[in-house]
Parts: sequence; structure tokens; C-alpha cells
Amino acid sequence: MFILKTSNSISQIARLRSPKFRQTGSNCTLSFWYYNYGESVGAAELQLLVEGLKQPTVLWRTYYSEGNQWLKAVIQLGRLPYHFQFSLEKISLGFYEGVSAIDDITFENCALPPPALSCEGPNRFWCRHTKACIDSLLVCDLVDDCGDGSDEDSCDPDLQCDFENGLCNWEQDVEDDFDWIRIRGPTPTVNTGPLKDHTTGTARGHYLYLESSEPRQFLDKAVLLSPLFNPAGSGTCVFRFHYHMFGKQVYKLSVFQRTVSNTKGWLLWYKFGNQENRWIRQTLFIRSSKPFQILVKGTVGDGFTGDIGLDDVSFLGCTLYNGKRNLPTVSTTTSGTSAPATLPMNNCTEKEFVCRASGHCIQMIQKCDFRPDCSDKSDESACVMEVCDFEDKDLCGWHQPALEQMSENYSILTTKTFKWQLGRGANLYPEQEEHCPLTDHTTCTEEGWYLFADSSNGEFGHTADIATPVISLTGPRCKIIFWNHMNGSTIGSLEVLYKSSNKTSKLWTQSGSQGPQWNRAEVFLGIRSDFQVIFRAKRGVSYMGDVAVDDITFEDCSPLLISDKPCTSEEFMCANKYCVPKNNLCDFVNDCEDNSDESPSI
Repeated sequence: MFILKTSNSISQIARLRSPKFRQTGSNCTLSFWYYNYGESVGAAELQLLVEGLKQPTVLWRTYYSEGNQWLKAVIQLGRLPYHFQFSLEKISLGFYEGVSAIDDITFENCALPPPALSCEGPNRFWCRHTKACIDSLLVCDLVDDCGDGSDEDSCDPDLQCDFENGLCNWEQDVEDDFDWIRIRGPTPTVNTGPLKDHTTGTARGHYLYLESSEPRQFLDKAVLLSPLFNPAGSGTCVFRFHYHMFGKQVYKLSVFQRTVSNTKGWLLWYKFGNQENRWIRQTLFIRSSKPFQILVKGTVGDGFTGDIGLDDVSFLGCTLYNGKRNLPTVSTTTSGTSAPATLPMNNCTEKEFVCRASGHCIQMIQKCDFRPDCSDKSDESACVMEVCDFEDKDLCGWHQPALEQMSENYSILTTKTFKWQLGRGANLYPEQEEHCPLTDHTTCTEEGWYLFADSSNGEFGHTADIATPVISLTGPRCKIIFWNHMNGSTIGSLEVLYKSSNKTSKLWTQSGSQGPQWNRAEVFLGIRSDFQVIFRAKRGVSYMGDVAVDDITFEDCSPLLISDKPCTSEEFMCANKYCVPKNNLCDFVNDCEDNSDESPSI
């Protein structure tokens, strides 16, 4: 369909109307190709007309000639539960010369989910009337995914907010630079921010947005605080929200979780840059052993086309915290570190370790040996963990000695240093996606965490070390298994080192690109005492290559025990009275620790 006319009568309108539609499903999109070319071709817009609403909702606009070419427009409609139709309006103010055209109109994913005969499985929800079978994560998320509203029945209003009547039980932070604004319809600046809310899909509905025009400056931030929640415990607490990041100068939206009120908390998720003109759903799984709060932080970019929208926030499987209305605060004098707990009464010497719960004494060599010798396992508490997948944002005892020295000596910014840090696919900058893992090895998703050495910092040849605390003793079959990801045109190298007193030796090394996948590595340690394991990343020539590791496991590392019982018929008694499996005889491994299982006499 096209308009080709040269005319100069005042304020003419050409209007093209769609058929009437009854409703759409929640993932519905409309796309079409348009052509708008000519010296004074003027603007055109697509409007959504909803039955019973006087005000049309603008879904799309073109303002001026966009060259002699067909361009594609993709419009997110989402769930529209009412009768509606579209109107394509071409307005000419005075002189019109040019060609406006439209072709290939497509609706995708616009039907409601079909009825199902059964709906088995713990993560499924069976809709009451439509009999559709949907993911249980879609329940109570302020979107009618069923088509009959049954997935949004009997939801706790305290756990959701669509911002139609205010902020519900969310609050503006008083320690940020400015506030989120509640609005309906488009934001004041063109080519940035939403044109409509997510709840109703029309200009009638409200949402929150971040205004990035003057007087806002680069990196100004606005923070929204959730109510307080009980510890998530063993159950899963899920946070769902919809965000809109459209505009050339959109900067950053991030979500934090905190258990102490006067801290920033730790980062759960963030997104950078322009994500096109659409509302995007995000689901975060929250773990916490203490009462916690969620912070949603928007940061202003370097210009006024950086408005960010937020709508339809909801929690699933979480309970509001009914205790004190405040989280504990951390006093600034202790620099956030807790004082050591006092030890129980004991008769231990300086060369012995005191078990925290009982006051029982054990030898120092039994501390950090992968075998709990205290009833409360306190002898293994400040050690490296046997299995580490980094999913709890926990480094499992691994630490970076060089960074600790730097911050102690100079208290300078260590941000530009080549160092190890936690990362995940969902948080990558666009340029990083070529050479940093998009998914972790544990969960195989963008949400899973791994450890990586970020080569956008530092220079060629710089190294980053991450080390275990001192390990007292290991057994004869001890080995370390880990998964590594080394992809990129200028990958440096990854080494596994063994350090004892002042002697460091190399156990394993790999350099250069190994392809865009996780690779398994296994390093034999055997019997060793008072040592550390170090992962060392060496930076390549440029930033194009990050070394990552995930799922580090110490296997069969607990030292041998001298048993009071005699060895069984399947076991061999070593000269030092240890029992080892007969399978381990004469296999070139010193299983007995005194080499008697490898003696030529047997």
C-alpha cells in the first residue's frame, strides 16, 4: 500500500485501518516493512485503538525521509485482553512530496497457549478454564498468560507491583542522586524510553522511568528499594521484572541484593546499552540465609537519549520480613569485618588447633586436610572448599594475594589491574561476547557464574594469581579437576602452580585459543604437605581473550587414616600400618606414603 501524491492543501490525513482483533497472547509481536522517502515526505505513525478508550496509543513513528530503501519495524504488542484495531496515519502539514509505503505485515506468537490434555511436572501450571499448560515461573507475574486469568488469581498483592496506583511497598532510596518517575504514555524525549507501559500495553497504563535529560549528569544514579524479605532458606525466591532500555545513550540498569542496610549489597544482574524499543522480562533466583532487600539501580548515560523504564515487578516463593522493619547496619569502625569468636575453654598447646564447638585439640597438620576432624568441622572452615562452582557468588576460600597487598599498602584503585573476578554471560559487554564464555559450565546458562581473568585491564605479559589457603596434607590419590574456557585471538596462558614455603613449581600449563567451549583438565597432586595451589593467568597482546575457570574439584584428597581394625582381605597392609586397596599395588603411585605398595619384593 502506498501514497504517491504531490499536493499542498493544509493538514491532510491518509488513514489505513486494520481488521478488529479480540485479544493477543503475551509474546505477540507485529512487524512490517515501510518506505518513507522524499524531499518533504513528512511523518507517519501506527496507532493502537482500544475499544472503550478515547485516547489512541502510538506504537511506532517515523519522522522524516529515511532514504530510498525498505526498512523493517518490529513492534511488541504483548498481552492485549481487549478488542482493538490498528490505524496507520499519514499526516501532511501543508506541502507533501514523496512516497510512503507499507508491505509484508506479520503477526508472530500472538495466539494464547493451546489447551493441553495433561500438565505433569513440578514446574508446570495448568490453567483453570483454557486448560493451557504454562511454566510455573509465569504464575503471579502480573501478566495473564493463561488467557483466563487463573495464573494471576489469589496472588499476594504485597509481592507484586504494576505501578498503576503508586509505588506499592517499594521506596525511593534517599542516598542516591535522583528518583525514578511514575508516568503514563511516552517519555518526554523522542527516540528514547517506552511509548506505553507493560501492564496494559497502552498509553493509559503507568510505569516507572529514569529521566536522563538535564540537569542529570553522566553516572547519576536512581535507586528503588524493595520491601524486606525473610531468608530464602532452602526454598527458592524468584524476582521477576520488566525493563525497557531504548535510546542511543542508554547506560546501565542493575539489581543488587543486600542483608545489611547501609551497604550497596552485591550485584545479582546488570544490563548495558540500547536493547531496542521493547519491554524485556528478566527472572532472577535469589538465595539468602538472612533477611534481605532488593535494590534496582538505574545509571544515566552520556546524553539525554538514555531513558530507562521499569514495570510489573513481582516475587514468587518469597515471604515478607515481619520482624524489625530494618536490616542490621554495619558499623564503619570495624571496616565490615566481624570480630573473631572467643575460643572455648581448652588445654591445647600452641602447636594444636582448637575445635570451636568442643574445645577439643587436634594436630595442626589435621587443619585444612579435606577431612573434618572436629565435630563442628571448624578445622576445615577457613580452607579451600572441596568443590567450587562459584554459584553462590562465593570464591570458596580462593584469594588473590597481590590485590590484598596492593589495597593494604596503597589503598589505591585496583580497578585497572589485570585480576581474577566473577563473571557470567548475562553481564558481558557486547565486545566481550566474542572472547568470554556466554554460559558457565555448572548450569550451562547465561545466569551461571564462573571465574575469569579480565584482559580488558592490564598489559601484555601481566599475570594474575588466585590461590588456595595453605593445605596441610593430602592423600596419595589427590587430584584437582577443573573446567577452563580459553577463546579469543590473543589468549595468553593458564598455569596451575604448586607453592610450598618459597618454592614454586609448575604442574600444568596451556596457552593460546582452545575454541569456544569449556574443556576439562585434571592435575595430579598426590601426597603433599603445607602447600598452596595457584591458578595463574597470563595476559595476551590485547584484550581479545579472557581465561575462565569453573567447577574446581579436589578429588580423593583426604590423607590416609591408620585404622584400629585389621586390613580386610581386599586390602594390603603397608609397612607403616596403613590399609590400601590391593588394586593400588604396583601401579607406580605411592599409595602407602612409604612406598611399600611399590616394593619390588611384591
